[in-house]
Amino acid sequence: MNPNRLFAGRRALLALALSLAAPLAGAQAFPNRPIKLMVGYAAGGGVDAMARLLAQRLPQLLGQQVVVENRAGASGMIAADAVARAPADGYTLLMGETGMLISSHLQPRANLDPLKSFTPVAGTFVAPLLIVANNALPAKNPQELVALLKASPGKYAYATSGVGTVHHLGFEMLKAQTQSFIVHIPYRGASQILPDVISGQVPIGVVSAAAGLAQARAGKVTAIALMNTGKLAGAENVPALADALPGFNVAPRLMLLAPAGTPQAVVERLNDAVRTVLASAEVAQSASQQGAIPAYVPPAQLATLLDQESAEWARVMKAQKIAAE
Repeated sequence: MNPNRLFAGRRALLALALSLAAPLAGAQAFPNRPIKLMVGYAAGGGVDAMARLLAQRLPQLLGQQVVVENRAGASGMIAADAVARAPADGYTLLMGETGMLISSHLQPRANLDPLKSFTPVAGTFVAPLLIVANNALPAKNPQELVALLKASPGKYAYATSGVGTVHHLGFEMLKAQTQSFIVHIPYRGASQILPDVISGQVPIGVVSAAAGLAQARAGKVTAIALMNTGKLAGAENVPALADALPGFNVAPRLMLLAPAGTPQAVVERLNDAVRTVLASAEVAQSASQQGAIPAYVPPAQLATLLDQESAEWARVMKAQKIAAE
């Protein structure tokens, strides 16, 4: 055989081997620089607090700093869009939450598709919602609330932090399942809702468990029901709405997402670290103080859950005729 041809063939094989090994070597070396974790809401909020809880502990496992960057606006979609456009290398991540699934239906012309624009890394937390009521409301538990709403169509109103929030759509699911009618009044957050529930300006509110429990413990409102089925530390005596509506389970889900196309080895590295962090009792305690519960979900299962939840929110919005204002 011609020595030159033999040399050329070996060189081609070597080049092929190196090209195949490069992505693997890169994945094995990941991470070799700081990771950016983007949050679509202002610093100090619930999503931000949970992102920072992870960011403080992941470096011990990954060997690199995790830096939280807040880019608030458009119900979290500004940060989501930035991450979707970032290189798919695992160095730019998103602390996503259920609201982005809803926003994609409220804004169908948006370029971002949460189900296609990201690679699921891990489910991280759920943030339970609490139905609170003015102390004069003649309902003190889930069964009494359902009976009251059914018997008094149009008599009462409920407040949430805005149209298209999980708070809003969760209560709309309650209405649909009970075939009841109650007026929705959108507010800008629990800091406005709770004073009006306390004073009786609006009889019922849906707020984060962290915000509502503080007022309930002080005797200023009645904690009617948690909207999820899991128990929250410090709220063991608060019943679940599922006690009156079997199977009812609504809570904002927080999850770690990477740009679509992120290498599987990188996703697995990140996922392993997140799973380890969430298994810590100290993290569970810290999360409970913020009204959240660690809820690890592996990538494939998370992808399935997001598909299912997106379809369910779309169904609720269509059935209840909910549109962006």
